Amino acid sequence: MRIAVTGSIATDHLMTFPGRFTDHLLEDRLHTVSLSFLVDELEVRRGGVGPNICFGLARLGLTPLLLGAAGQDFDSYRAWLEENGVDTTHVLVSDRHQTARFVCTTDRDNNQIASFYAGAMAEARHLDLGRVRELAGAVDLVLIGADDPDAMLRHAAECRALGIPFAADPSQQLARIPGEGIKSLVDGAAYLFGNEYERDLLTKHTGWTPQEIAERVEVWVTTLAGDGVRVQSADGTDLQVPAVPVAGIADPTGCGDALRAGFLAARSWNLSLERAAQLGCAMAALTLETVGTQTYAAHPEEILERLASAYGEQVSTDFEPWLVRESPRLKAGTTP
Repeated sequence: MRIAVTGSIATDHLMTFPGRFTDHLLEDRLHTVSLSFLVDELEVRRGGVGPNICFGLARLGLTPLLLGAAGQDFDSYRAWLEENGVDTTHVLVSDRHQTARFVCTTDRDNNQIASFYAGAMAEARHLDLGRVRELAGAVDLVLIGADDPDAMLRHAAECRALGIPFAADPSQQLARIPGEGIKSLVDGAAYLFGNEYERDLLTKHTGWTPQEIAERVEVWVTTLAGDGVRVQSADGTDLQVPAVPVAGIADPTGCGDALRAGFLAARSWNLSLERAAQLGCAMAALTLETVGTQTYAAHPEEILERLASAYGEQVSTDFEPWLVRESPRLKAGTTP
């Protein structure tokens, strides 16, 4: 399966605050907040939901097609992605703006405060999926991740017009896209991704009930943080898969992107929804244990061991042909 991933391309500036944000919020002063946190650590990492998901797919042996907009400072990032198996041929490079920036501070409770500068991302609306398909060949699925809102709506409309199945993953942009736009993005999606909070936002902004949303998509995947993931499908499937245990949480940024990569890789291998959720949880665990979103290195044996430990030997056995055969980059991936 050839998967194209649209979404933000960004550089992540990740900081760690040793205290708790909540200790510094004054209930009677929330309307005039003025805070500055002295952080202990700064990590500058490659990020953006598009490359993050593509990186995970490539780690699992696929060759995903990255679609998005970046600045002229993208050269080194492009080289990194290409070295790790991501096709960046059709990334639009702006001649006016820098690549987007994500600046995030995480406290000791893993609460996060973040800002996002769009930069070149605003030009993603000029990407033409029809033209990309002409040049790249067959595209079997397009994941529409958080990006320029106009670009996301255009991509959904193009997928419908071209008959390409798509996954709707509005995530952070639920706050920017009006209700009617969200409806047009979600309606008819092969997959819908989001977390519990975003699930509630979807119902609020669209006016649809959870049942109505479930009836408008083929598969609805809701991440549940430490409780794993819930998967509902049009055929009546409604299952919850527990998370894969982690040795410790180094950085929660990007674990949802890794989960999506694992889920879609398993589906590309025609594995069940349950198996897809299990691989997604395993990939999320790998990311949670590392700082940054494209720094995890794993071997097939490690993933199989985690799957067996969390879900049983049969699950590991079901994945072994795919991970061992399809994942040479897991054995010898490029180091950060």
